Amino acid sequence: MKPKQVVIVGAGFGGLNAAKEFANRPDFQVLLVDKTNHHLFQPLLYQVATAALSPGDIAMPIREIFRHEQNIKVLMATVTSVNRQKKEITLDSQQAILYDYLILAPGSRHAYFGRPEWEQFAPGLKTLSDALYIREWILNSFELAENTSDQTIIESLLTFVVIGAGPTGVEMAGAISEIAHQSLKKNFRSIDPSHTKVYLIEGSAQILNGYPQKLANYAQRDLEKKRVTVLLNTKVEEVLAEGVRIGERFIQAHNIIWAAGNTASPLLKTLNATYDKQGRVIVGADLSLSDDPSVFIIGDGCCYQEKDKILPAIAPVAVQQGRFVGKLIRKNDLKVKRPAFHYVDRGMMANIGKFDALVLSGPLQSTGLFAWFAWCFVHIYFLIGFRTKLFVFIQWVFYFFRGQRNVRLIETPFQKKNLK
Repeated sequence: MKPKQVVIVGAGFGGLNAAKEFANRPDFQVLLVDKTNHHLFQPLLYQVATAALSPGDIAMPIREIFRHEQNIKVLMATVTSVNRQKKEITLDSQQAILYDYLILAPGSRHAYFGRPEWEQFAPGLKTLSDALYIREWILNSFELAENTSDQTIIESLLTFVVIGAGPTGVEMAGAISEIAHQSLKKNFRSIDPSHTKVYLIEGSAQILNGYPQKLANYAQRDLEKKRVTVLLNTKVEEVLAEGVRIGERFIQAHNIIWAAGNTASPLLKTLNATYDKQGRVIVGADLSLSDDPSVFIIGDGCCYQEKDKILPAIAPVAVQQGRFVGKLIRKNDLKVKRPAFHYVDRGMMANIGKFDALVLSGPLQSTGLFAWFAWCFVHIYFLIGFRTKLFVFIQWVFYFFRGQRNVRLIETPFQKKNLK
């Protein structure tokens, strides 16, 4: 019997776990397509952006992951469109690839609420390129401040604005504050990094929406102890090279980081399906299209409602969806009634800074040092590969005792002429 052709687009948490379900199954030939050659552990991406970890600590070559699975082929390419009538995808090279089953897990990008011009001044954090750019931006700011005597420019260079107080925004704000007040302490002669100002702007009434109010209040108090200024119920009206306008106030800042929203991959628009406001595909109970049982959407591009609640675009959801769809396809029968996907919520975590985190798991709520150790253990456990687990553990042990961020390398120095 000819093996079924399964095409998986995206090697994030969803796509990777879907592919693993077909390991060494000769009745399936799997093609895993991704724009990059690596799987990225996104929950720790902010640590690359804040000089705590190196890119290789949180990324693993996809081909290395599947080196023993002869029926799984990896292709580094960009998928530009899907033709459901012909059951084929088209690559950026114009190559067309046929499929029997298609699993789309293309991820998402940051959204600027109809103001795409803001991106040039406020980069988001989704890829290794984003993280390295932000890391160099942060480190260059301190170097430029050391190299000028203009106090206005120094204040702008030492002011950081993080827009959006979800987990990424909270973790970024706390980490930037630690860089300024711990890691760079005594590193400069003309400036004092402790004069750095960090603003965390959130449009709603609390940070960490989705967390209980008690935990959110705890996180806010802890951030404020770290000298982060938290602005709630605050809408950003304008983002410029010189700073951010919020109402009648203008915060002059050379460093603006966007963590306020996401939008689904434009690839999904080629499906001609039904979408939500964020461009995610509304799927059926089995995560497939209602009019096409051979096409599945998982991860950030999937809009799935369970118990009157849309599942969030987080890694645990994508992992479980990938495993579910992989096992479903393995049964290889489109005629039987398919089971519905059910998400098992094992909780949420957020790292506020050194020795401090939040853990929410069912009725269990934990904060402080114990939660921080739990956060460290869980993230190391889910990293792929022994080397990455070991290197991250060593870096965190060093950080535990010394409070230093060791990956403070600048490859592309900014020039003074970049300042406005």
